[in-house]
Order: sequence, then structure tokens, then C-alpha cells
Amino acid sequence: NAGNYWEIGLSETQRVLMENNLRDKVRIRVDGGMRTGKDVVIAALMGAEEFGFGTAAMIAEGCVMARLCHTNQCPKGVATQDPEDRKKFKGKVEDVMAYFTAVAQEVREILSQMGFRKLEEIVGRRDLLEIKTYDHIPGSKRIKLEEFLKEGYPRGKPLRCMQERNDNPRRSGLAIELEKIVPYIEKGEKFYGEYTIRNVDRSIPTRLAYYIASKYGDAGLPEDTIQLVFRGTAGQSFGAFNHKGMSLTLIGDANDYVGKGMYGGRIVIRLPQAENTKEQVIMGNTCLYGATGGELFASGKAGERFAVRNSGAVAVIEGAGMHCCEYMTGGVVVVLGKVGVNFGAGMTGGYAYVLDQDIDRKINAGYVMTRKLREVEKQELRTLVEKHHRYTHSKQAEYILKNWEEISELFRKVVPLEMCKRDEMGVSDQCEVETRS
Repeated sequence: NAGNYWEIGLSETQRVLMENNLRDKVRIRVDGGMRTGKDVVIAALMGAEEFGFGTAAMIAEGCVMARLCHTNQCPKGVATQDPEDRKKFKGKVEDVMAYFTAVAQEVREILSQMGFRKLEEIVGRRDLLEIKTYDHIPGSKRIKLEEFLKEGYPRGKPLRCMQERNDNPRRSGLAIELEKIVPYIEKGEKFYGEYTIRNVDRSIPTRLAYYIASKYGDAGLPEDTIQLVFRGTAGQSFGAFNHKGMSLTLIGDANDYVGKGMYGGRIVIRLPQAENTKEQVIMGNTCLYGATGGELFASGKAGERFAVRNSGAVAVIEGAGMHCCEYMTGGVVVVLGKVGVNFGAGMTGGYAYVLDQDIDRKINAGYVMTRKLREVEKQELRTLVEKHHRYTHSKQAEYILKNWEEISELFRKVVPLEMCKRDEMGVSDQCEVETRS
């Protein structure tokens, strides 16, 4: 993740872990331009045990590297939400399988030539690498690779991970306690419960969402069938993959990834006592990541990259960091306060209502525009703010509702330029006119 050649970061990581007697406890994964079996073998010799493939796998499923992913106009239907463009997608699972089978076969052939039976036998064996230069390629002699192969690693220390895992495999007490709700889900009966939550309680209550999905499919349960109230600080991924029929209320704050992959239901987060909620950070970064439905109401500020890749969820928050609504393709986001810069980068669908006087200077103008609200939009916004106040008791929402006629004029709607281009209501001219004051 340092933005440099993976060989540099990998060799440094291997050395530091060995010097600190940690190498046997950690599995190293490397990626960055992996293409062939030879790449895998070289990475293994330098200390890697896992290997990430990105671009090559995309090409195997039909990508032609048109570099139009951010425009929603992928010519092969890979990176787009446009129904017509998606019809062009011809990729097959078998194509990707064939590619990785070929990579694995090349790894086996190279290992055979080297005299080894398993990849794990060569992990960290830098002594099996040698530098090769070519007289007909002068530049090959200018690249200094000796640093990768020089002596200096601690002797007699493990070269690879020697234990299956180094985390605590036990589930938290809260996760175990929530299993008692499963019979209610199976019977479709209403349930209400209150619990204390700590930051070690992660992905709560994702397993319950799984049980609902496996039993009832996409339809889920009727609204508010399962109502859970938590008090404290939630660990990462609170409410991840939440499903229809499950309503979560957190009285406290949460870490990153709240509502990640959310499909339905409702998540409410509010502080026990807070007057100036729009200045209080109530949840971490990348919340509502990849959500496809449901509702989120939080009486406080979210971190950076809120609602990134949201494609259907409705959310009301009172402030956000940078990159809010990044790559959003659907849904509605309401921000009752200030946001960071780069709002709406890569946004091609959905829309947002923002109460920030500087929003015109904070949007990514290459993807979105702002304009005043129409009357029908003001009504939609008011309905969402009223729901936000009902669920969170927010002082900010209360103030806005009491001064609605004045404050509603200060809101701006953020609309993707892509949406204006394909607007079926025939108002694209108005979108263009109101792009800038």
C-alpha cells in the first residue's frame, strides 16, 4: 500500500518481521501487477505466501482496459450500472478459471525445474534468486538489485508463517448471546432486546442477517420484526449486511464500516446526550460501503468515504469527511451539516441533499453538479428529516424543522452529470443551466 514496486515493500517487510521475531506469526500477501506463474514464484522467494491478482483477472473476464470505469460507460459491460451497457458483458467463470489454472501450471513447472514439490518450500529463500543482466539491454545494468539479495536477514529465524492463525478465534460474548434470537427468526416472531456493546464486538449482528436471508431470501421479514438496542461503542462493521425486518439502534458510537453491504432494515445511531450533534463524530470511515437498500439515521458526523458505492440505501447524517458519496450509483443521502472536499467523485447515480454553504466548492465537478431544490424535492427532504428526528431525537433536525421555510432554501441537491445526460424526464437542459451560479 506504499505506492512503490512490490519487490521493495516485500523484502523490507520480510526483514522487519524477522528482526522482530514476528515472521512465524504473520502471512504476507503481495500484489501489484501480478501476471504469470513466474511472478508468483519470485514473490514467494522474497517472502510472500499469498498473491493478489487484479487487472489480469479482469482481462480474463472480458475487460479491454478502456479505462472508462469511472464514467459508467464500460464498452464491455464490466464496470457500469447502465442496463444497456451491461448487456454487452460476455465474461464467463470458466475464462477466469482457465487463466488461474494456467498460472498454477506455470508455478508447478518452475518448481519442478528448481527441484521443489511445494510452493511453501521456497518461501523466503532469497538465496535461490540471482541477478541477470543483458549486454544488449544497457538499462538492465543500471538497475541496482543487489539490495534485495544481500546478506543481513537474521539467521536461524523462520522464513514463513508457522502457525494457522494469530488472532482469537473465539466469538465475543455478545455474538454468542445474539444466537438466542435465531428461533424467533425461524418462526418469524417479533423480538425486542437490549444489550451492551464494546469495540471488540465486531460485525454485530451480521449472523442474524444471514439467518434471515437463508430462511426468507430477498423478501426478508416484515418491518421491525427483530428490534435490537445496543449501548456503548460498536466495533467494526456494525450492522453489516443488515436485512429486511431487522432494526438496530445504537446509543453510543461506532467504528468503521457501519452498514457495509446493507440490504434492508434500519440502523439508528445516536449519542446518549449531545446538544451540538452536527459537530460530534459518531461513526468511522467508509460507512454504508456498497449498501443496496435499507435506511441509516445517525445524529452526528460520519468519517471519510461515507456511502461509497451505495446503490440503494437511504441515509441521513449530520456531517461527513472527504469523498462522501464516492462512486455512488443509487440511493439517497442527506447531510444536515458540512462535508469534506471531493464530494461525489465517480458518482453516476442516486442523489444527495446537503446543507453546506460551501458545497459548490467541495463537489467533484467532473462528476456532479448542484442546484436548488424543487418543491417536490423539499417535501421528500422534509419527510426524511422528520424520520431522522423521530428516530434519533436530533437537535439539529429539530432546529431545521422549526425553521423549515428559511433553511430549506439553503439546501442544495447534488446530482450526477451522468444522470442528467440520461434523465428520462426530459429536464437535462435545466440540469445544465443550473450547474453553476
